Amino acid sequence: MKRLLLLAALLPGLIVLPVSAVQDGGIESLRQTGKAFSSVARKVSPSVVFIHVESRTAADGRDNADWPFQDDLLRRFFGDDLPGLSRPAPKKPRRAMSQGSGFIFSTRGETAYILTNSHVVENAQRIRVKLHDGREFDATLQGTDPRSDVAVLRIDARGLPVLKWGDSARLEVGEWVVAMGNPFGLSHTLTTGVVSAKGRTSLGINDYEDFIQTDAAINPGNSGGPLLNLDGEVVGMNTAIFSRSGGHMGVGFAIPSNLARTIAEQLVASGRVVRGYIGLTVQPLTMEIGEALRLKDNRGVLVNEVQAGSPAERAGLRAGDVLTHFNDTPLADGGQYRNRAALAQPGSSVTLGLIRDGRPQQITVKVALLDEDALQRAEAAMALGIAVRGLSPEESRRTRLAKAVVVTAVAPRSVAALAGLVPGTVILEVNRRPVGSPDEFAAALVENGAAGSALLRIADNGRSRFVTLRWQ
Repeated sequence: MKRLLLLAALLPGLIVLPVSAVQDGGIESLRQTGKAFSSVARKVSPSVVFIHVESRTAADGRDNADWPFQDDLLRRFFGDDLPGLSRPAPKKPRRAMSQGSGFIFSTRGETAYILTNSHVVENAQRIRVKLHDGREFDATLQGTDPRSDVAVLRIDARGLPVLKWGDSARLEVGEWVVAMGNPFGLSHTLTTGVVSAKGRTSLGINDYEDFIQTDAAINPGNSGGPLLNLDGEVVGMNTAIFSRSGGHMGVGFAIPSNLARTIAEQLVASGRVVRGYIGLTVQPLTMEIGEALRLKDNRGVLVNEVQAGSPAERAGLRAGDVLTHFNDTPLADGGQYRNRAALAQPGSSVTLGLIRDGRPQQITVKVALLDEDALQRAEAAMALGIAVRGLSPEESRRTRLAKAVVVTAVAPRSVAALAGLVPGTVILEVNRRPVGSPDEFAAALVENGAAGSALLRIADNGRSRFVTLRWQ
């Protein structure tokens, strides 16, 4: 008792609370947190949807288009009686079912627009959307952007509640977030957690990455559902998980709302996404490179190539420049630069802060329109690890070939190298389509969704044969 009196005398402003009062205060704090989560669930559930997708997948076994013995040269020598020469009987495609989540983000008259992941509705033949109140609608794909994994659906419905967009740039690490979706088909499941990290790039999930990382439980079926702050605002769209078991392991990734909203608004307006083009390729700035360039610190990204005829070349950028800022935003990695370049409006001007020869400077670049088709063709050729050119007039006369391309380079340990292609190999067809130029070769690689595999017909010692290349 004397000790308590002495303490009270020394600290007259101290209020000593009973242990029970402290415990009651902690319980009350938890109770209020729980009520906050419940409030979010009540507010957003009517706008979160269950998505059921029916699609057709290729049948098992060899497709007729890939059957290698449809060669006129073989038939000329052996006729149709050579065992195995006749094509196999066609097999029916298999019906596949998949599911995911989405949320209503906009309405116009009698049309409601739903945001989800591109991979949720990939190859869909029929899409059904189920609301929280049990109503179901057939949905139409308004547009999809596989590079960012964003898709927009539309349904004919009036008066549906819309979720409010939040500003993902203001989201802080450690902040409470709520994930809502349909994991494993369990409708309108809510999970909670915190923001573990922001600006995750170079994960290899999407072409354009700027993920919010969270420990809110995200499982199969959550894809496309909203990630929300405690005000019930959308700060992200749940997209992927890191898992060794297929289930939640404490690391989930969401596309930030500012990126998803930009893509979604373009898909609603035109059904496609327009991206900016500057014409730079960059690489990480390592300690060794930084020391070689005599930099004071290693902040920024290194320009390793300036594409000929690009806006960057016209503005005077050079390989070896170190980009430190995109407009007023500091650059931490190549993924961040690529996102900002892609989101820049074609025709606008951006200011790149850089260091050249140890001196900081700024260069203004006028952004052009990115040719997505040309980019896709170039990426397909790069995936094979091969470069080609058309036949010269002399080669065409000597080989008696009117149309073909010649392999000029093969990357070591590439798909093409493993298939036995070497410089000088003559390619007659790609996916049963004759090719006579690098552009035709690249276009045939991606025609009819063929990206990921290619059937090549090559000329070999006066004969032709087929080679299948797969890079996915």
